[in-house]
This record gives sequence, structure tokens and C-alpha cells, in this order.
Amino acid sequence: MLIFNCTEAASNFFSRVHKGKKITPVEKPPSPVIEDDQTGEFAEQWLVHAITVHRKHVSFAIHIQTRYCMIFADAKKADTEGFIQRFVDRWIYGLMRDALHHDVLQWINHDAMLERFNESNRHHRLYKRGHRSAQGHLSEMSWIFQDYAAEWGCLPPDEFTAGRFDAKINAFIRGNKSAKGYLVPDEEMVAHWLRQYCRLDEPGIEAARNRREEVRQEIHGLEAAHAMQDQPPD
Repeated sequence: MLIFNCTEAASNFFSRVHKGKKITPVEKPPSPVIEDDQTGEFAEQWLVHAITVHRKHVSFAIHIQTRYCMIFADAKKADTEGFIQRFVDRWIYGLMRDALHHDVLQWINHDAMLERFNESNRHHRLYKRGHRSAQGHLSEMSWIFQDYAAEWGCLPPDEFTAGRFDAKINAFIRGNKSAKGYLVPDEEMVAHWLRQYCRLDEPGIEAARNRREEVRQEIHGLEAAHAMQDQPPD
């Protein structure tokens, strides 16, 4: 199940007013604290926030467990189904892009993975509820995005560009009280995905993590070499 915990701003974003009456899909949560929910192992808890940038709605979602973030620019107000479809498409795209980029596809059975994902996330709930720690990271992402938008003079024009911003944000190291030390959201989300939807055991996940890190270091080495070549001679 997909659970979207909505800030006050996000609750308003998903709601509309008809004939003076507020209509909202956002419900009262089963418990005030996300971690206290009795939702089972397949519940995906996200925190959602909404702001306005360049007079357009922008929504942000952060995964409570891994701190993996996504941004949805020029979002349509009160279109819950449209948001969820866009959310699912971007989430899958981001994971598959990362797996391809870092040679992790060898651990993924695509058809079986999608079947498990669709089965586990057929239903969704929207709750009006916050999460202080995740909110801090989400607010930071919002500030960074607004700085980029000011520099660009516009919002990301398409999902591909927005996905590249997601990838940049998710490579930042973040702290998490529930984790030991620090974590890197894109790495943690790949591991979460392999465990949750690919049914990989812990040795398999560790092997995938190691291969991903090897490729990441190779990419950084190539980028550094190209940067040295591009420098003008003394």
C-alpha cells in the first residue's frame, strides 16, 4: 500500500472547494506517529509537501525509510489520481535508470518485479500527518529546487529533466535517526527495491551494493580524467 502523509500545504493541494464545501481525499491517520502504524511489511510511507514556484504548483515526496525524494513540477491541484500515476511512473523510472546506470539490472527480473510492485501497491491512502525528521530533509530539497528554478528561470520542462534533478538530490548524503550514521538515499532505495520487489536476500543485496559502488567510482574516475583533459595548458 502507498501511504502519502500530507503536510498542511499538501492537504490543501489535494483538496478542492465545491459549492462552498471542502472536498478532500485526505483522511485522519490511524495513529499520530507514522512508525506506530500497523500496516504490514509492504506499506510504503511517504511524506508529501506542496509549494508554489513561478506561480505553478510543485509537490515533493520523500520516502520515510530511505529519504529518497522526488519532485513533481507544474502539478495539477486536486488531481489525486494523476499525481499517483505520475508518482509511480517516476519512481519506477528512477530506479530502473539507476540500475542501468550502475550495472544492477543483472539482479532484477523486470516482469516479476513489476508484478510484485503492482500487487503490493494497488491501494493508497492519504493522511494528514507530518514527520519532523523527514520534513527537515524535504524542506532542504524544496529550498535547493527553488534556487535552481530561480537560476533556470523556469520549472523542469519534462519528466526526464525532473528525473535528473531527483537523481542529483538523491546522491546527497543524509542523516537518519533510525539508521546507523548516514545514508545515501539513491543507494538505500535501490537496496529497498531489491529486497521488497525483487525478493533478493541480504548477500545478493550486498553484492548489488558493491557492484553499484564499483561503477560509481569508475564513473567518477572517468569524469575526473575528462575534466583534467579539458583544462587549458599552462
